[in-house]
Amino acid sequence: MTRLANKVALITGGGGGIGAACARIFCAEGAAVMLVDASAEALARTVAMLRDSVPQARIEQAVADVADAAAAEAAVQQTLRAFGRLDVLVNNAAMRNYSALADALPEEWQAVVGVNLIGNANYCRAALPALRQAGNGSIVNVSSCYAVTGRKGMGLYDATKAGMLAMTRTLAFEEAPHGVRANAVCPGSTLTDFHVDKAKARGQSVDTLKTERNDTSLIGRWASPEEIAWPILWLASTEASFITGTTLMVDGGLHVM
Repeated sequence: MTRLANKVALITGGGGGIGAACARIFCAEGAAVMLVDASAEALARTVAMLRDSVPQARIEQAVADVADAAAAEAAVQQTLRAFGRLDVLVNNAAMRNYSALADALPEEWQAVVGVNLIGNANYCRAALPALRQAGNGSIVNVSSCYAVTGRKGMGLYDATKAGMLAMTRTLAFEEAPHGVRANAVCPGSTLTDFHVDKAKARGQSVDTLKTERNDTSLIGRWASPEEIAWPILWLASTEASFITGTTLMVDGGLHVM
């Protein structure tokens, strides 16, 4: 369990779901981890979980909106002060919106783009000097299976997630001379606390919720957050040292349905 030994990772959206799962697995694999999330309460829960499940974990945290460029710079500087280096950036923070494209207001677009695209750009810009200096740096952008396949009702989210894939390819071109790889992961339906809390709010049991995604993958079920975090770990590690500019579908086969 040392695939990230002596490495340092910064994970946005680290307060729950895929981000928290990445944090636990990264710490267990030897990394020091900087967690960024807009919710102080969510960060506190994740840090408590990490200290309980990985007692040797080295953790820093920052409460920040990823759309805030100054906060991104501050988070990277905090990471460097605490750990002395930065090897991995996982851009996982995201904002959802359920407006139909015909109805979405400019301010809705601006909010979603601010988190899902500009937020990623903020952390790439802030982190790249340190990633270049570390050598073998890795950026993993968490996109979505719906960046490459259609549905209705989440056009703003899906459009920005598709933009992340273009951003990832360009990063791969631009950063290869500096020794930094950039890849994207496209998760499918993942059973996170976000979905569980929404189900409970509408009076639905978790057991019923688990039956809802039988038709959104060939495997016929939800993914656990850990099933997304393990591929992210692999792309972050030197085991994937010859992989850059790649979109890895972790969607149970939805993209071929």
